[in-house]
Amino acid sequence: MVTPLHCGESGIMSPSHPSVLDALRIAIRTRHYSRRTEKAYVHWAERFLECHSGKGAEELGVEEVNRFLSDLAVRLQVAPPTQAQARAALMFFFGHVLRRSLDEEEGFDSVSVVRARVPRRLPVVLTRPEVRAVLRSMSPPGRTVALLLYGGGLRLSEALHLRVHDLDSERGQLTVRGGKGNRDRVTIYPRAAVAEVEEQLRRTRRLHERDLARGAGNVPLPSALARKYPGAPREWGWQWVFPASRLHQSPRTGAGFRWPMHPSAVQRAVKEAVRISGVSSGASCHTLRHSFATHLLEDGYDIRTIQELLGHRSVKTTMIYTHVLNRGGRGVRSPLDGL
Repeated sequence: MVTPLHCGESGIMSPSHPSVLDALRIAIRTRHYSRRTEKAYVHWAERFLECHSGKGAEELGVEEVNRFLSDLAVRLQVAPPTQAQARAALMFFFGHVLRRSLDEEEGFDSVSVVRARVPRRLPVVLTRPEVRAVLRSMSPPGRTVALLLYGGGLRLSEALHLRVHDLDSERGQLTVRGGKGNRDRVTIYPRAAVAEVEEQLRRTRRLHERDLARGAGNVPLPSALARKYPGAPREWGWQWVFPASRLHQSPRTGAGFRWPMHPSAVQRAVKEAVRISGVSSGASCHTLRHSFATHLLEDGYDIRTIQELLGHRSVKTTMIYTHVLNRGGRGVRSPLDGL
């Protein structure tokens, strides 16, 4: 039986563990994990330590981890991916900060852990007329981003982190840098989107030139490239295709720089377009990526090609789109239609 934990859901950091969390951040950054991974792992470590604030980190072990993961599934009823993320975060925390491998300790991940059940869900997919209606109900720059989500099968974060030199209109391809799992890949740069993207680049260039005129114009670079190439953060090729409207100031150098456009701006634009166009399904930005894969399958492209374009590690992930083809029952004709 699972003993419930009496801890909140806010994940407020316990003041007794700041040094441990700093060590966790250092371990994550040393391995060049993404900012989103760092944020998620620190969040789960904070919540775990807060639930056991009466103990030091060195006193915690398998029993506390098992109870914490079970509590997520039983009391808080989190989704299976959420519990899996918490498990990965705690394994990293124990392995790389506390220097103890949970896999090697007796009782970890045994029957005492209640696992959140993974439901079988089919992705929401729009028909081609529905995609057309949604895109027509949008305006740049949100529409331009949406064109790449559907035309290239990009995730929203991948589209917003495109840089100018990632676009290759001559070859008709986009290079996704540091996608999910920190993997690069090449996907389609749709011809129908080139004119609108080039108009976006003209707006971005004007904005960049204004930034340069007032001593700004920098963008963050991956790893230590800014130290190796000091002028690169101001070069045109490194600029975001979809920059944020606000100029930020670096706390270390004081120089002005820009982040990419915030995802919520595009999410709101897609939601509003779905409402205006009258599409009944609960479509989102990621629905456009689902629709990209499904429509390629409908056009006869093989599953391995689609897997590479989407950046899936396993073809099993891509196989889910074979179940949502708009052919009714996987292409089987109903006997009623033959009467």
